[in-house]
Amino acid sequence: MTDQTATINGQVATFESGETIFAAAERLGVHIPTLCHDPRLKPAGACRTCLVEIKGRPKLVPACATSLEAGMEIDTENERVERHVKTLLSMYLADHDSQAAGTSPGADGGKNENQLLDLARRHDAPMDWPTLENIRKGRPEDLNPYVAFEAEKCIACARCVRYCAEVESVSAITMAERGGETTVFTSDGRSLMDTTCELCGGCIDTCPTGAMTEKKPLSMESVESDALSKVRTTCNYCGVGCQMDLNVDVSANDGRGKVVKITSPKPGTTTNDGNLCVKGRFAYDFIDHSERLTTPLVRDGDGQLREATWDEAYRRAAEGLLKVAARHGNDSLGFVSSSRCTMEENFLMQKLSRTVFHTNNIHQCAAT
Repeated sequence: MTDQTATINGQVATFESGETIFAAAERLGVHIPTLCHDPRLKPAGACRTCLVEIKGRPKLVPACATSLEAGMEIDTENERVERHVKTLLSMYLADHDSQAAGTSPGADGGKNENQLLDLARRHDAPMDWPTLENIRKGRPEDLNPYVAFEAEKCIACARCVRYCAEVESVSAITMAERGGETTVFTSDGRSLMDTTCELCGGCIDTCPTGAMTEKKPLSMESVESDALSKVRTTCNYCGVGCQMDLNVDVSANDGRGKVVKITSPKPGTTTNDGNLCVKGRFAYDFIDHSERLTTPLVRDGDGQLREATWDEAYRRAAEGLLKVAARHGNDSLGFVSSSRCTMEENFLMQKLSRTVFHTNNIHQCAAT
């Protein structure tokens, strides 16, 4: 389609048919507040925070769910829009337990960022309105080890439900009840362990208020925000290469640091688009586990394992393989590589098998 133009706050925006106001504004660097938007999900227009004014139209429209049309003149920052945003955010806060949620990663034991509080502060929304008694019901005690849900912080934006259905395609959770009692629920109130949930934690990652959060950091002592550092790394549980951020308490372990939780990079910035599996997001206990091997071990004639250097370990392994080959033939050996290795590492393993030990008995556990 031929590029078309519209104006957003006086800036000319070139767009293709079907592009939303929100997407074009983001490209121009124009801030539009939102609580229900996630670029990985279909637009829902549920939170109504992103309403903007289009010249010639009597009502404000949701930027995330309104497609651009040629010649549109859009205003995202006038008095009418700002009044709406402030009022709406204050109404959300009146029905939200803002006192129990952190506003930065790592605050309150590593809970999620609270985008509602951040937006309220950014737009100077009144935060002293009388609060209402929250009538949402949380799920019955859930024995799953990873995902916690605090209904009093939920604003019913349905981002978690939509993520579960549209990205993970498992639909383990849904929106139940009506009106002020609307809440995130599972079929028959079952534990996530008894549903189709894969415990990927994507619902935690997309939640804007910290209603969905991790159980593991909640059981730890609070971490001061200035002691928390994010380190970008690559998940080593398989060969996909998902990017993730280690949230490290730099004051722990006598200054060596300790990973207190794992979060996803911003969607659209990495190959995994901010998505992680249950292992990538939650299986980090091995880092500081007391039984983790930190040096090679070899077994002497008495059958006892002892610490050794890498050179000795490599030599002992090579000697053992050569003895088996000499006694039983090269095809008595078999080599198994790991899907946690890179493609290059797996290539080297098959070269070791075929070129050094002259056997084709080589397998990789991710082979199809």
